[in-house]
Amino acid sequence: MEHSDVKVIPPLLAFFKNSIYIFALSLSLLAFPSAFASEDQAWLKQYSSDIKALAKQDNVPGFAIVVVSNDEPAYIDTYGTVEKKGAKIDKDTVFRLASVSKTFTAALISKQNAEQTLDWQIPLAKLAPEYKIDNYTDKPILLRHLVGQSTGFTPNAYDNLIEANYKLPRVLKHLEKLDSLCKPGYCYTYQNTLFGVLEHYYQAIDSSFEEALLMNIIAPLQMPHASVGKQGLTNSKSWAKPHVAIDKRKWVKVRVKDNYYRFGPAAGVNASASDMEIWLRAMLHQYPDVINDNMIKELTHPRVKTVQELRRRNWREHLQTAHYGLGWRIYNFDGVKINYHGGWVQGYRADVSFSPELGVGYVMLMNAESNLINQTTAEFWKRQIAQHKLALK
Repeated sequence: MEHSDVKVIPPLLAFFKNSIYIFALSLSLLAFPSAFASEDQAWLKQYSSDIKALAKQDNVPGFAIVVVSNDEPAYIDTYGTVEKKGAKIDKDTVFRLASVSKTFTAALISKQNAEQTLDWQIPLAKLAPEYKIDNYTDKPILLRHLVGQSTGFTPNAYDNLIEANYKLPRVLKHLEKLDSLCKPGYCYTYQNTLFGVLEHYYQAIDSSFEEALLMNIIAPLQMPHASVGKQGLTNSKSWAKPHVAIDKRKWVKVRVKDNYYRFGPAAGVNASASDMEIWLRAMLHQYPDVINDNMIKELTHPRVKTVQELRRRNWREHLQTAHYGLGWRIYNFDGVKINYHGGWVQGYRADVSFSPELGVGYVMLMNAESNLINQTTAEFWKRQIAQHKLALK
């Protein structure tokens, strides 16, 4: 039986969240209709048409894409329904972001670090002193190692316990037994369970990851539908139900699981296309009062090499270098720096990416575990960069 990990939002937070919803939604509605009117977006409309054809071929339930280019109106397009015979997906339909949540967590900590309420240099042992997580290392594992995926521990350690629905304290106890592959900061070792340390930390100071993210990121950015936790998803007016494949072209709806929601900093954020438009604009320096240039540079500075990424199908012919920063992957894609992160939990896939050089951002949200997304994001950047080079001639 599943149990929700979502805490009740205090009345002040609830009021704040409801107030910004109306304002942000009105801005989104103003931008949306004109997004398809520009004559110079023919290639983008063709791209959208092409991926819809691929989705139809695979009988994919649905998706939403968002393209932001500097201060131009966003291009948002949607396909399919929230479930079989259900409502159509639109720009306000909420999806799970899965590990794209890590980009939000990184921004939250960067902001708190700048405000001196949380330090990148704090050892994990101080964030969760009840657990001896770095007992077997001769160098402290710092918060920046956690968010930068360079703790040195075995990759994806005890993800199986999350998927077996173990609760947070039990998983954290198992983390005391981890072996290290390298010293912290020296190699790329992707984790989910270790983000439970942050979940534990916020609870220990009589708060929650949800509350911290709402107050510091979601509310100041005026994201109308973004939330944290299972209840945040299922309470949304429109939300995309998860689907898994049971045959080559046959999908079945499944229930939303609590498991990864218990590790909110790793995979607990929900958002719509209209929310992700704002997130892309924030990454493109359009919300400096919330996320400033120094924060973005800090998060997207290459820190550890991720050489296995260079072998990614559909990406490998374009990638020259691949690194992980703080909550972001950093690629050299056909000579252009692309900051990227993907997400995958049962029934959902998500991609977010942006190029500071081009001033362009791209998001795809899916309510199915479809490998189509492996192709579509790489294809977008291939075409976008080609268009940029063409314009320079």
